[in-house]
Amino acid sequence: MKRTHQRTIGSSKLKRILFALALVATSAAPAFAFWAMNGLEVKPAGESVFLVDFGDTRHKTDYLCAAADYVSRGLGMRSTTRIYRQSPAPRKSGQGITFTLDPAQKVPMKLYTVLISDNTDGGISVAAARAGFCHSSRSFWR
Repeated sequence: MKRTHQRTIGSSKLKRILFALALVATSAAPAFAFWAMNGLEVKPAGESVFLVDFGDTRHKTDYLCAAADYVSRGLGMRSTTRIYRQSPAPRKSGQGITFTLDPAQKVPMKLYTVLISDNTDGGISVAAARAGFCHSSRSFWR
């Protein structure tokens, strides 16, 4: 009677294989995605820089609402934190807007500075952006 030996994978080797597969699967996915209260997606784009992706929105100020929501809820920063636009205006069709928390990387936020009163440095506080541009009825009807 001929006996065949079957090899089995040991539990520690199996765990290492599963860990490697999980690592590959997670590296293919985006590192982080934050969905703002108004339905726009926000992604980190560097240190103190983030991108509010293009969304199906009729309101240009929705981008600023999403930025303020990300800084507040996503990063857990104070309502006094200043947000600055980094990508130059006007944005091209289908492009999002990049924002920064670093005043040295800012470009003028012409649209927003016309609409807000705390524009001494070309930025806007999280509190002012949320109060002025985040309207729950917009996201409800989308």
